[in-house]
Amino acid sequence: MLMIEPLTLRSGAKMPVVGLGTWKIPREACKETVLEAIRTGYRHLDCACDYGNEAHPPLPMLPPT
Repeated sequence: MLMIEPLTLRSGAKMPVVGLGTWKIPREACKETVLEAIRTGYRHLDCACDYGNEAHPPLPMLPPT
């Protein structure tokens, strides 16, 4: 897997450069898509309640890697 260095924010926090955007993912596929992205290594997830595809019930919190 290609590793790309994260950006360092002014606060000193690190943010991955590549993330998963959930805007156009159909509601019925969103939960499994996000879980698979996390399993694959994604740590930057772009989501918002305005997208209308949030999973119900919410995804469980996963332990840090």
